Amino acid sequence: MKLATYRHRGAEQIGAVREAGIVELTSVAPTMLALIEGGPALLAQARAYVEGAHATIALAEVTLLAPIPRPRKNIICLGMNYAAHAIESLRAKGLPETLPAYPVFFTKAPTAVNHPGATVPLLPEVSSQRDWEAELAFVLWLPARHVPPEEALGYVFGYTIFNDVSARDLQMRHQQFFFSKSLDGAAPFGPWIVTADEIRDPHQLRIQMRLNGETMQDANTADLIFDIPTCIATLTRGMRLEPGDIIATGTPSGVGMGQTPQRWLRAGDVIEIEIEGIGVLRNPVG
Repeated sequence: MKLATYRHRGAEQIGAVREAGIVELTSVAPTMLALIEGGPALLAQARAYVEGAHATIALAEVTLLAPIPRPRKNIICLGMNYAAHAIESLRAKGLPETLPAYPVFFTKAPTAVNHPGATVPLLPEVSSQRDWEAELAFVLWLPARHVPPEEALGYVFGYTIFNDVSARDLQMRHQQFFFSKSLDGAAPFGPWIVTADEIRDPHQLRIQMRLNGETMQDANTADLIFDIPTCIATLTRGMRLEPGDIIATGTPSGVGMGQTPQRWLRAGDVIEIEIEGIGVLRNPVG
């Protein structure tokens, strides 16, 4: 199923997207987090409800929101998790071009979350080097601790598209990722969550990013250095992951920082990120 959070006639609701319509699911669960926390049993109930229903709301009549508009915790992100992007990042910083031996984790604040179709604010008073990062993200639905890699995908509720908008000048100035990637509106994701059963292999998906129609990133999740099971297994060795946690898996090469000359987002730009089997996340810049 494609599960969306949306606003309709002033009310925030959740539903399943079917063609050009939505089957409302608020009678099954009031929010996406409640549906996720209900685990396999509640998802099965939602699926049965959708199969026996007709779309009641036209997609054109709603405003799509981030699937989880306000995560309870920071979004966990992977840095330099595609080989070509790791090289372009190190080269741009004048550092030795050595691939990471272990996953590079950082987080973005929940307040950075932005919605499909919503404007990504440039905040020129803070940064003049805003960059894009197209990413596949996944959402957990089971409490996870000491998860072996061979069982890890069973903890994934579904997959979505994530844009890790970054402020490269702040990243260099402060020598860390958190502030530079947590500016307001710097985490658009959506347009929905596709449940894990509909993605046959999350490590065989084409991922593209277009800026004003021009393709800037074009890769496949097969190129991940550290795959999803490795990330889950690594994290849960020492910390508990919980239902509703969001993990973004990193971006391929083609970011603005890696261009010659470097290219930064400008007012009026339009970012489109497309991932096979999920859809398109589109955001203007202003």
